[in-house]
Amino acid sequence: MIFEPKGNNVKITLASTAILLLATASAAQADGDATAGKTVFKKCVACHTIDPANRVGPSLGGVVGRSVASVDGFKYSKAMQEFGKDKVWDEAALSEFLAAPRTTVKGTSMVFVGLKKPQDIEDLLAFLKDPAAAN
Repeated sequence: MIFEPKGNNVKITLASTAILLLATASAAQADGDATAGKTVFKKCVACHTIDPANRVGPSLGGVVGRSVASVDGFKYSKAMQEFGKDKVWDEAALSEFLAAPRTTVKGTSMVFVGLKKPQDIEDLLAFLKDPAAAN
């Protein structure tokens, strides 16, 4: 079926198409760049790894989709344990936390002040979701 817009419908159709294209482009950009995220992760390596081993902070391997405060063998602060009740580290929760850890979880033992650039957060999330994509 061919749609032939008439009159003002042409403007509405063109505007709707433009909005749809912009939304699709934004969604694609929101995925971030794992290679750039690997570089951002260098800010985290003093305390975290993506390997199974914990350091000062818990391993971040598999963090996206994992229950908050759930890494075996890591002693979480009481603040993080309370914050983490019935929560999962999805992209939204991680984005909020990575931007301002001490504001998001008052009383956290994490000393990192956060990532100020939204693109750095998106790139880091892309890396954490799939570290192999950065190679």
